[in-house]
This record gives sequence, C-alpha cells and structure tokens, in this order.
Amino acid sequence: MIKYMRLDNFSNSDFDRGASRLTEIAWTVIQGLLFSTWIPGSLWRCILLRLFGARIGLGVVIKPNVVIKFPWRLVIGDHVWIGERVWIDNLSLVRIGTHTCLSQGAYLCTGSHNWSDPNFALMTTGIDIGQGCWVGAFAKLAPGCRLKDGAVLAMNAFGCGTLEAHTIRFSDGKTKQRPRHF
Repeated sequence: MIKYMRLDNFSNSDFDRGASRLTEIAWTVIQGLLFSTWIPGSLWRCILLRLFGARIGLGVVIKPNVVIKFPWRLVIGDHVWIGERVWIDNLSLVRIGTHTCLSQGAYLCTGSHNWSDPNFALMTTGIDIGQGCWVGAFAKLAPGCRLKDGAVLAMNAFGCGTLEAHTIRFSDGKTKQRPRHF
C-alpha cells in the first residue's frame, strides 16, 4: 500500500530555531520594515545583521530587497557582494567565502521535507560557498550544496551536491573547467 504524506500530522516542534522567539520576532519586524526594502545602503544592513548574530566580514555589499531568514546562522567573508532580491533561506548554517558574489535573485535553500515520510518531516542541511565564487542571477542552491573555491554557478543554474573548484555549472546542468585568467 502506498502511503502519502499527511500534512495534518506535520510538526516541526523539535526544530531548533537557533535563537529565542523574541529575537526571531524582532528580526522579522526589522527585516520587514528596514532591511528587505528599497532603501539603499550596505553598511547599515551589515550592522543590523551583526546585531542579530551574523558574522560579517569587511567591505560587504548588500543591495536592497535581500531576504535573510535567520541572521544568527549566517557567516559572510570579506568583500562579498549580495545582489538585489537574493533570498538566503537559512534554516541551517550558510557560509559565504571571501570575494564571492551572489547575483540578483539567487536563492539559497537549506531546508526541505522528507516526502516519503507520512509526517512530511523537516530536513535541514547547511550551504558552504568557498572563496572567489560566483552564484549567477536567479541561480538556486539546494540544501547541502557546496561550491569549492573559484566555482561558478551560472545564471539560472541549479546547484546541488559539490561543485568542484574552478569549475562552472551551466543552467543545462553541464559542468566544465573554468578558464583561469590569473
């Protein structure tokens, strides 16, 4: 007999949110009113993220309309660029290495559900992006994705598993060695 997921049985009561409910509510309000808006400026966005527990390096650029689920589960290296409308859905830890660019509309997802479990259990796994990487516009990273140093996930491409160092994965799923110019 085939069992289907039963959404009425779903519970994530054992999920560790990593911060108090009060902190989460405060971040949700601040993000909605200030952080994820059209208002320009990176420095004040970095300060807000640090106030909520993110570890942010020097020279980080965060464009308007960026959404970050849990700042306390975010580590960003030096001189990282995060483009407009990037969504970091970090139910688990997300690390972004130095001199890395997340282009506009990129989506980093650290959570999914076990569709073979009738209770549709929540599963979370972090994302690790190395140094000198580029996540192209509208690219998507799945839970557990790892981009090694110098990797490129091209525009509208899907990243899952490990993308080896100095390779580029295209939207058709093909991967090739990245030319080295320096």
